[in-house]
Amino acid sequence: MRYFLSPLFVLAACSPLAQVGKAPDFSALEGSYQHHAMYSAPFPEATDRDEPSDASSLWTATQASLLGDRRASQRGDIVTVVIEIDDRAEISNSTGRNRSGSQQMAIPSMLGIPQRVDRKLPDGASMADAVDTSSSSSFSGSGTVSRNERLTLRIAATVVEELPNGVLRIEGQQEVRVNFELRELIVTGYVRPADISRQNEVTYDKMAGARVSYGGRGQISDFQQPRYGQQVTDILLPF
Repeated sequence: MRYFLSPLFVLAACSPLAQVGKAPDFSALEGSYQHHAMYSAPFPEATDRDEPSDASSLWTATQASLLGDRRASQRGDIVTVVIEIDDRAEISNSTGRNRSGSQQMAIPSMLGIPQRVDRKLPDGASMADAVDTSSSSSFSGSGTVSRNERLTLRIAATVVEELPNGVLRIEGQQEVRVNFELRELIVTGYVRPADISRQNEVTYDKMAGARVSYGGRGQISDFQQPRYGQQVTDILLPF
């Protein structure tokens, strides 16, 4: 009996049962692209030795200057992503089809063969109407799609890579835990530096390959999902 229960305890430790009475854990940032971009050394910038140094000038082009451009431009910089989704779509279509057909074939006389055959046929049967068929079919179908989505979010993302063509790959992750429910927001995509505003913000519709994930995990999210056994039976049972 002891050997039979041991695998059950090991399975319980690796399953959601181990989180009973505990709040969901935050995702670790160590090892992610954001962590690597923040802590890695920046690439050296090429300088021209013939140009005089502007260290003593009051007006410079660096980000630290009074009128400097503080928009994200290199790996490790932070940019604010504004997500405002207000989509609405309605699609309705219908299809109808109707078809009918009939066919008749009679052999009243053919070298006297029909008359000879008629004598051997049951009463009422005749070769005068050898074949008489009719068919009809009808089909109708309709479908309606209605969708309404609205989402307004703001998240700070990190530039994790600068592509050779100047496009920036950004990645952001935000997690907020309230009691035993964890709300998480993830956004990734590619942006052009020219699309970043002077406020260091970029809207999601200017992101190529945008991936936005908004969800949660915790006690409430677990109750909204069907049990594992029900999910398995829904897949295996054909009815």
